[in-house]
Amino acid sequence: MMLWITEESLAGIEFVLRWEKNGVRHTDATFAPRVNLWRDILPQRLRQPLLGAMAGDRLTAAFEPGELVPAVNPRLVHRVAHARAAGRLADGAPLVLRRGRFYPRGILGGIANVFPGNRAPFRCTEVDAEGITADLNHPLAGVRVVVEAVVHDVRPKFEEHGGTAYDWLEEAAGGGAGMQARFDGRPTDFFIPEAFDREDPSDDAGFYARPRLVQHIDAHARQTITELHGRLIPPGARVLDLMSSWVSHLPASREPAEITGLGMNAAELAANPRLTTRTVHDLNRTPALPYGAASFDAVTCTASVEYLTRPAEVFAEVARVLSPGGLFAVTFSNRWFPPKAIRLWSELHPFERLGFVLELFQSAKVFTRLETFCSQGWPRPADDTYFGQLPAADPVFGVWGTRSA
Repeated sequence: MMLWITEESLAGIEFVLRWEKNGVRHTDATFAPRVNLWRDILPQRLRQPLLGAMAGDRLTAAFEPGELVPAVNPRLVHRVAHARAAGRLADGAPLVLRRGRFYPRGILGGIANVFPGNRAPFRCTEVDAEGITADLNHPLAGVRVVVEAVVHDVRPKFEEHGGTAYDWLEEAAGGGAGMQARFDGRPTDFFIPEAFDREDPSDDAGFYARPRLVQHIDAHARQTITELHGRLIPPGARVLDLMSSWVSHLPASREPAEITGLGMNAAELAANPRLTTRTVHDLNRTPALPYGAASFDAVTCTASVEYLTRPAEVFAEVARVLSPGGLFAVTFSNRWFPPKAIRLWSELHPFERLGFVLELFQSAKVFTRLETFCSQGWPRPADDTYFGQLPAADPVFGVWGTRSA
């Protein structure tokens, strides 16, 4: 039976925010599993067209600066002395604020309506000898955003008992969207030496000596990455699966000319049926890639960028082995091996991790047509280890660009 959205139905709707800043295109998608138009909040330009919509329908509305989130307010920009901007990291070390980075507002003192323990982010836009400049504006303030509502399912609502009213666009925009973009087009200060320290600094060869033939992200996240690669990688491409393992996240329907896997464990690479060539190589020991210039049309790096201790050198090498116009796509989620991840990774907000990877692309100065991507909020697959403990599937974050000529 075909159903359409009414005030007496529930709908699963994906809200996709598309925006541009500093020449980079961004897509931030959030799935809302139980949209209830009887009580939930949506702007009329979306709410009215959604009434009567059915599964498969896609509706779009544009929001000028100040419409989706509050406009830029100069009164939300504060100068704060260093003594009034104090905090500590999880390991107890003093927090040193860096330009362009985000921090919880609760570390700030002397600002009206800001209280200790406040986790809402602010951006540190300047650092000097006297103090910092703290910008409390929404990260999307001043940005034009196009919102697409994709209806995935409609089902009957058998009864209504009141409950929480959700502002779904506030939910979609409030989870960190905007934090991945540079402030004023200037590089963010991510690249301090201690950022690349690790809990376990021992030789990676020992850690990866034992094969781990397990999935590191859930089935929905894997499918999202596979579909993304299928959309980005052209047929017949020569693909390098960087930091590869026993699974390459490429759709079965996509037949590259060749897939070269570079990873840390020979047994894992041998178990990967998609690979045509296999290379055991430690990028942290030797960032140089053992391939000639312009050897590949696409390079992928899945759920691994957080382990690179010399990422700028690796990105430069990826640019070298890519043919002009070739694609480099980096994807990740919120699950990793803490002992081997760089220290910075755990300190960053998930959307700041997008910003960090984007900064690697921008700093390389050879990638164009840069884009970021986020997909979150989907139900966790029933076969996942954390089903019943965590309601939402693993989020997927991605950054990609093409090698300039």
